[in-house]
Amino acid sequence: MKYTEAFAELQRLVREMESGQIEVDQLGAQVKRATELVAACRAVLTETEADVQKILDDLKEGPNNLAEEH
Repeated sequence: MKYTEAFAELQRLVREMESGQIEVDQLGAQVKRATELVAACRAVLTETEADVQKILDDLKEGPNNLAEEH
């Protein structure tokens, strides 16, 4: 699942919970799903942060380092 899809679904679930649109019988499953979506979003963000940090580290080492890798 893509980050944007997971985040959109999470936003929808939160809106439903806040508005009281979810029946009590469904609440447990919806909270579990929201927890899964938060974990998925966090994983993507963590991976993206690591990728960005690597790029920044490579830039600090200088343009010659980037040319050697590609």
